[in-house]
Amino acid sequence: MPTVAPISVHRISGYNHTEKPDLLAVEEPLEIRLGYGSVHEREQRTLAVTMRTPGHDHELALGYLLAEGIIHDRSDVLSCRHCVQDAQKDGNVIRVELAPTVNLNWALLDRFSYASASCGLCGKTSIDAVRQQGAMPIEKGITVTSELIQGLSDQVRHYQPAFKHTGGIHASALFTANGAIQRVREDIGRHNALDKVVGATFLEEGIPLNQYGLFLSGRIGFELVQKAWMAGVSLIVAVGAPSSLAVELAREANITLVGFVRGEQFNIYTNPQRISFI
Repeated sequence: MPTVAPISVHRISGYNHTEKPDLLAVEEPLEIRLGYGSVHEREQRTLAVTMRTPGHDHELALGYLLAEGIIHDRSDVLSCRHCVQDAQKDGNVIRVELAPTVNLNWALLDRFSYASASCGLCGKTSIDAVRQQGAMPIEKGITVTSELIQGLSDQVRHYQPAFKHTGGIHASALFTANGAIQRVREDIGRHNALDKVVGATFLEEGIPLNQYGLFLSGRIGFELVQKAWMAGVSLIVAVGAPSSLAVELAREANITLVGFVRGEQFNIYTNPQRISFI
C-alpha cells in the first residue's frame, strides 16, 4: 500500500488562483490481532485498531506490544504477519502470534490500551498502569553535547521523504551519542511513528534502547514518554513542547526531556546531567 496519495488542489496566492497536483499522506486503519494461549488451546483476539500510514506494519505492531508491556523479548513472539484470509481488510490486519509462555491480563489491557493513534493514554490512572507493568527508573543512558541537539532536526529531515512530499506526517528517529542517525520512521500518527522505530530496533537488536537518544518531530505527550520508558530510552529530544504530565513521567522515569529545539535554542525540562556544554 502507498504512503502518499495524489490529489488536485486549488492553490491561492493573493489574487492568483491555480489548480495544481499535490500529495497527501495516506491514512488507513490497522487492526492488531493476537494469537495466544497454550500449544493445544490457541485463541485469537483483536487488541486494538489504530489509524496509521501503511508501511512497516509489523514494526508498528511489535512496538505497540512493547509499550503495552505485553512482550519484553524477541522470544515472546512466534510470528508477525498480515492476515491474507480477510479479503475485506486486505493489508489492514496484522496478527502477532505470541509464545505460549506469554500471559495476558485482558482486564488490564481493556482498561489501559489505546483506542486510536490520536487518543493515547489519559490521566493519572495511566501512570499507575505503567507502574503495574513494572517499569523501573532508567539508570544508565547516553550523554550528548548541546551542539549535537542543535543539529538533530536538520539531520533527521534528510530521512523524511513522506514529509518532504506532504508536509503532514510525523517522524521518530533514534540517534547515537556521537550524533549518527540510526533509524527513522514516519507516520501520520506520532505514536505510530515511535512504535515503528522501536519495533524495528526490537527486531534487529532487541531491547532496551538505552544506547540511543530519541528524536520526535512534534510535541511531547505523556504517551510518547511512556512508550520511550518501556523501551528503555534515556533521552528524548523534540521540536515541540512537552505537556505537564509528560514532564512528570519523565522525571519519575529518570529520562532527560528536551523540547522546543529551534536552531541553537532548546529547553531542558528534566535531568540535564546527560547534556554537556562545550
